[in-house]
Amino acid sequence: MPRMIFVNLPVTDLKRATAFYEAVGATRNPQFSDDTASCMVFSETIYVMLTTHDKFRQFTPKPIADAKTSNQALFCLSADSRKEVDDIVGRAKAAGGLADPSPVDEYDFMYGRSFEDPDGHMWGVNWLDMAAVPPKPAMANA
Repeated sequence: MPRMIFVNLPVTDLKRATAFYEAVGATRNPQFSDDTASCMVFSETIYVMLTTHDKFRQFTPKPIADAKTSNQALFCLSADSRKEVDDIVGRAKAAGGLADPSPVDEYDFMYGRSFEDPDGHMWGVNWLDMAAVPPKPAMANA
């Protein structure tokens, strides 16, 4: 069985967050969802657990950071083409997210854009042509 990742995100409005992630391509798994959490499936190995703040506090004694004013992590999804990158970011914007809060990555072998969800969590979306990646990409020096 391949290793899976579950990203847990605290959200201020679970219904809004669920609708947002459905708009960018995730599917809600009702088996692991209730009125305090939505399990959003991006693939067989990538899950995002959207949780109310009360639910999130059950897992950590630390205060919940405001993702609109601070950032602890950046998440990134792969895409099959440059067009899919643009489509995902476009759907995020149409669903109430912020498109391109970070600079666009434009290389011969890679294209990447970003979006911010309504709670401020930042996501990158990247297409990568592994056959065209140089031995030491220019971006490695950045």
